[in-house]
Amino acid sequence: MKTTVAAMDFGTSKIVALVAETSGRQRCDIIGAGIATYDGYMEGQWNAPDLLNEAIAGAVREAEEQSHTRIREINVGVPGEFSTVQTVEVKVELQGADPRVTEKDINELFIRATNALGDIRGSVIHRAPAWFIVDDGKKTLEPMGMHGYELRAMVSFVIADQFFLEDVTERFRSLGITVSGCFSTPTGQAMLFVPDEERDRVAVLVDMGYLTTEVMAVEGDAVTYLKTIPMGGGHIAADLAYGLEVTLQTAEQMKRAYVYGLSAGQSTFEGTDKEGNAKTFTREQVEEVLEPRAEEICEAVRDAVKESGVKMSNWSPVYLTGGALAINRGGRDFLAAKLDKPVRELPRKAVKLSSPAYSSALGLLDLIIDTTANAHAASGVGAFFRSLFGG
Repeated sequence: MKTTVAAMDFGTSKIVALVAETSGRQRCDIIGAGIATYDGYMEGQWNAPDLLNEAIAGAVREAEEQSHTRIREINVGVPGEFSTVQTVEVKVELQGADPRVTEKDINELFIRATNALGDIRGSVIHRAPAWFIVDDGKKTLEPMGMHGYELRAMVSFVIADQFFLEDVTERFRSLGITVSGCFSTPTGQAMLFVPDEERDRVAVLVDMGYLTTEVMAVEGDAVTYLKTIPMGGGHIAADLAYGLEVTLQTAEQMKRAYVYGLSAGQSTFEGTDKEGNAKTFTREQVEEVLEPRAEEICEAVRDAVKESGVKMSNWSPVYLTGGALAINRGGRDFLAAKLDKPVRELPRKAVKLSSPAYSSALGLLDLIIDTTANAHAASGVGAFFRSLFGG
């Protein structure tokens, strides 16, 4: 039996509405996608709130036309700008003559974690374990049935800004659409694209968007650290527009075409100045304006990783996605030089919308489908956790 799911991802420069069909035979088939550019958000506020409803309606309308479906309910992704992450470590004593981990112990662990969280500003939209440890053993996500005397865990909570939840719900209501659920976009992105074995070693995911850059630490089934840096690809384009006195459209084209690394890339760039005159710039002229801002963003990423306190091993990977540096040749190497660690591209998970610019939308959709499926049929401890605490 097919189920239709609608989702909306709010990026910093575009809104993406997706309609997908899921079934037992085919996990997910995207049958409609609507994309609308808009002014995004900064510092927890919409940049152009009066124009937002029009952009939402435009993305919804395009997705409906492609999918031949009327969207009456939608699941909304909460971006990192409107989210915070808190982690709590808790423990319980195992009971009985032959103490082993049971569902009751795991339940109690999460109750204690929730109580330890205390008062928060906002609403918890995602809870998940980063790890469990029985006695002094190794970290695991499958502790059920293990023998020991003490069970410990790190539990991650993603907390959504109440302003975002209420504002978006009201905007959809005015369009005749009900918000049926709110999900953590960074979590969906991390869970879909960072392989399980990489998360076991702790991984870092950098999503460099147009106006902001999100830095996430990922461990187990959880995002354990999230920082939003108020800079992105749009700032690189703005610097080019100002420094070279060209239109923002020309600056954006230059930014996208630029190849990082001296031995590659085009030697000249064509463009239009603000008076409409054609101009030609050498690579050196573009580099002089472009790379300082790119370096500033990469250095901010490096500082965020250091400040996180997350312990990374030599095998802990760093992934780069988003519509800024990730789509440029040499972009990953440029970031790697600042982090002093190799930087990988995300694995491709879909034929449609396979660009890094759409990884957040695909991750969000996957999390929605995963949560919905596990709510109906929990199987095994991993599904048990996702069903109970995943959304």
